[in-house]
Amino acid sequence: MLGKLLPIVIAVIGLGAGVGAGLALRPAPEPETTDVAEASPCGDMVSQPTKTVPAPGPDAPPNEFVNLSNQFVFPLVEGGEVAALVVLSLSLEMAPGQTDAAYMREPKLRDGFLRVLLDHANAGGFQGTFTSNGTMDNLRRALLEKGREELGETLFDVLIQDINRQDT
Repeated sequence: MLGKLLPIVIAVIGLGAGVGAGLALRPAPEPETTDVAEASPCGDMVSQPTKTVPAPGPDAPPNEFVNLSNQFVFPLVEGGEVAALVVLSLSLEMAPGQTDAAYMREPKLRDGFLRVLLDHANAGGFQGTFTSNGTMDNLRRALLEKGREELGETLFDVLIQDINRQDT
């Protein structure tokens, strides 16, 4: 009887120790910054001010949300081989009455967003703790910048609804 119960007890203790170690060793949250650091073509880091959109007044209608019709699926390539696939769902926070503009521009938006996602992947953005706040903020900022190229200041935010990395 003890021989059958011992592996279960060890597994429960190991699971508890793993959860405890994960909580104790998680990285501290990154401080918020007001500048965006981007790599220049020569590899230097260049600091650029962030764009802020004023919050709507108390009498303004609520913002509208546009769910992009399909998920983004793209590979992570390491050493010439597909190492993983990333699946991502995005939504857009738009000014009231501007959702039709987003749907009309969706093919261009999807193309631009996919370029940003692939650049992020090629820069190692989906390696390690890719879901950390700092990494995700950089990705959201790049997606917002690309989205504003198509939609202008009527686009307030790009929301990452789902993200999944499946190693092959």
